[in-house]
Amino acid sequence: MVAVRPVLTRVQVAHADAWEAEGRLRERDGGGALAVRGLRLMASGLPQSQWNSGDVTAPDADVAAARAFYAERGADWGVRVPVGMRWAHGRRLLTLRLMALEPGAFRRAPEATGVAVREATPADLDAVLAIDAEAFDADPAVERRWLAPHLGAPAITTALAMLDGEPAGTGYAIGTNGAAGPAVYLAGVAVRAAARRRGVAAALSSWLIERGLRDGARLAHLHADTDAAARVYARLGFADTRGLEVYVGL
Repeated sequence: MVAVRPVLTRVQVAHADAWEAEGRLRERDGGGALAVRGLRLMASGLPQSQWNSGDVTAPDADVAAARAFYAERGADWGVRVPVGMRWAHGRRLLTLRLMALEPGAFRRAPEATGVAVREATPADLDAVLAIDAEAFDADPAVERRWLAPHLGAPAITTALAMLDGEPAGTGYAIGTNGAAGPAVYLAGVAVRAAARRRGVAAALSSWLIERGLRDGARLAHLHADTDAAARVYARLGFADTRGLEVYVGL
C-alpha cells in the first residue's frame, strides 16, 4: 500500500519560502538553507532557537540530518509542523496562527492622523532597534544582529512609521518567489507603547502589503501573535488559514 503524503497549504509553503530567504540572506555570517528529506532547514548565524528552524514537509523527515546541520553551526533550533500532520519528535511549544490574503481581498487602512510611513534605511537602524526592543521586551544587542541585515537587502523592505514626527513603529516584509509562487510575508510589526491605538500598526502593515502586491506578490501572509493583532489584519482583508505547530527539544 502506497503511503499518501500530506498536502501542505500554499500559505504553509510560502512561510517556508520566507524563512529560506532569511537563511540565504545570512550565509556569509554562518547562516544558510538546506533541503533534506521532509524538511526545509534554515540557519541565521545566531545561536537562539527562534532564529533557526526547519519547516516539516513530511512526517518521515530526516531529523538526523537536521541535527547535523544545526550542530555544525552551534545553534539551537526548532521545527514548524503543519497542523494535523503526524509528528513524533521533540516537544510542542505553540501553534502559529497563519493568516493570508490574495490581492483582490486587500483593503487599504484608512489614513491615521499624524502617522507617516516610509522605507527605513541603514541610517535608521538605531530607531528601528529601539522600537523593536521596547515592543517585544528584547535585548537591542541581540535584535541588532537579526534586523540589521534586512536594511538594504534586495528582497526585504523595512518600514518606519512616524507619529507626530517621532519614530513610533516598524515592521518588515520579505518578498519571495519560491515553491509557493510570488508572495510577501509580513513580520516584525512593532509599535511603541505610547503610540498604540493610534492606527500605527495598521498603517505600517497596509503600507508594506500594498508595496508587496504592487511588486507582483499574488499572496500576502503572516502569523498573528495575539487576537488584537489578528483583528487589525482582518480589517486589511486577511483571513485565517491552517496553521503550524512549533516543536523544540529535538
